[in-house]
Amino acid sequence: MEALEIIDQKKARESATTIPAPVTQPAETVSIAGSKAVLEAFVAEGVDTIFGYPGGAIMPIYDALYDYNDQLKHILVRHEQGGIHAAQGYARSSGRVGVVFATSGPGATNLVTGLADAMIDSTPLVCITGQVFAHLLGTDAFQEVDVINITTPVTKWNYQVTDAKEIPSVLAKAFHIAGTGRPGPVLIDITKNAQLQKFDYEGYVKCTHIRSYRPKPIVRPEYIAEAAKLINEAEKPFVIFGQGVILGKAENEFKQFIEKAGLPAAWTILGLSALPTDHPQNVGMLGMHGNYGPNVLTNECDVLIAVGMRFDDRVTGRLDKYAKQAKVIHLDIDPAEIDKNVKAAVPVWGDCKETLPMLTKLVESKKHTEWLNKFGEFTKQEQEVVINKELNPDTEELTMGEVINVLNELTNGDAIIVTDVGQHQMVACRYARFNESKSNITSGGAGTMGFALPAAIGAKYGAPHRTVVAVIGDGGVQMTIQELGTIMQTEINVKILILNNQFLGMVRQWQQLFHDKRYSFVDIASPDYVMVAKGYGIEGQKISQRKEIRTALQKMLDHEGSYLLEVMVGKENNVFPMVPQGCSVAEIRLS
Repeated sequence: MEALEIIDQKKARESATTIPAPVTQPAETVSIAGSKAVLEAFVAEGVDTIFGYPGGAIMPIYDALYDYNDQLKHILVRHEQGGIHAAQGYARSSGRVGVVFATSGPGATNLVTGLADAMIDSTPLVCITGQVFAHLLGTDAFQEVDVINITTPVTKWNYQVTDAKEIPSVLAKAFHIAGTGRPGPVLIDITKNAQLQKFDYEGYVKCTHIRSYRPKPIVRPEYIAEAAKLINEAEKPFVIFGQGVILGKAENEFKQFIEKAGLPAAWTILGLSALPTDHPQNVGMLGMHGNYGPNVLTNECDVLIAVGMRFDDRVTGRLDKYAKQAKVIHLDIDPAEIDKNVKAAVPVWGDCKETLPMLTKLVESKKHTEWLNKFGEFTKQEQEVVINKELNPDTEELTMGEVINVLNELTNGDAIIVTDVGQHQMVACRYARFNESKSNITSGGAGTMGFALPAAIGAKYGAPHRTVVAVIGDGGVQMTIQELGTIMQTEINVKILILNNQFLGMVRQWQQLFHDKRYSFVDIASPDYVMVAKGYGIEGQKISQRKEIRTALQKMLDHEGSYLLEVMVGKENNVFPMVPQGCSVAEIRLS
């Protein structure tokens, strides 16, 4: 990647300083501005929706966009962070590359949080930022920011265009890099002169190969054979799967693999929905607030097969106490993830869409009934101590879990649920039910509060035929509540479910358990959300009684258009089980 960037930057400098020799224009070429070349690239790449916010440095592109209304839909957000989160939601629900526009300076820097979020969660984006004229670069011009150096750590690739002739090839590379291999965000910064400059346009050619970029590592059959041998010899094999299964479009291949080998399978929060939640071999969620069995039995399995996940610290707990008894098989498209946190006995590099069928062919058909039943025994313990109290509480206070449980019943597990970050996120991931892939959209690695509302807007554009429900806490919703204006203007149909516990709940839980209940600045006041929503032309309701839950949720789902439902839940309810920070996954607490 570094070599690619060096080559391209050198090319940019040369093209910016070299006066091209006169050439005879072929009959098929046309002279167009750089701004139009950007939009021609989008049309050629099949882009249908752009999220963005105009400004001075990107104005030529917006001027050109005026003539593309029949080909490109532009969604005017209320803040650039909302725009990039919406593009993330679009990418996650559709499986395509999300696109966002922003102007220079603060417009570009407002994308940084979303870029970091997309980078760590492997979300494919192409972000276009406007920039000041090339001759003003480095002069501290109005709204000039060095967006390339700022965004280098949080992009898969970035590049600054100063000459319009580069635009077709650079954007072709951008889409290729963003959407292939381990996906990620790409940012292209285009100076204003390059947007205005006319050049001889010879058409757009999609990029299929870059010499210094190999999106898929070479699959080594000998490692597949070694992995199959370990699985066939295992008495207690255990699969943990992440978003790589979804990104690789390998849901069917994964299902066939675990069914043939009789493997219990647990998911990371980004892997949720890759396998239907009611599948008999789906044993639940891993990690800090995951299910009891998958966490404890991670430290009892003899072979641990990781598919498309990166052994994040929230999944592993203390690494020096993580699965030390197990031989680890790690399937991943990104070789950098293998051996990064957990040493693999067998590394299986490659796209799981290719490697899983190869592995399935070699594994023996087995049941592992006794081992699978052990997960069920732990589920019974968790059911008695945690789940029953959460889903069927005997207190007057409402719980988040019972609200999600009723939502499950009313949606039949067919909705896309977009969660923000906090206690409601963990509760929704634990108790939501999904039948279809790409149904759970959340901020995983970065844990970005304010993600859900704009991401839900994008998710609805990415999957317009599906019901989209944003589940948000009272803290997160106030970070991007201005995107209600986007909903108002577009009249898109998004259901907004606010679970209000009048606290920054996850921080408060930690302060209660680990800081002697010293509640430091976590008591957060809220506006009248229903009245705020009505100000944006969105209907809504607030409830606080158990008898109102089902009727209110049904009304929200049946309403034509967006709807906001605020549910007042218990102030000091905690999310359990929980693996305390610094502990082994086997030290998970039920209470």
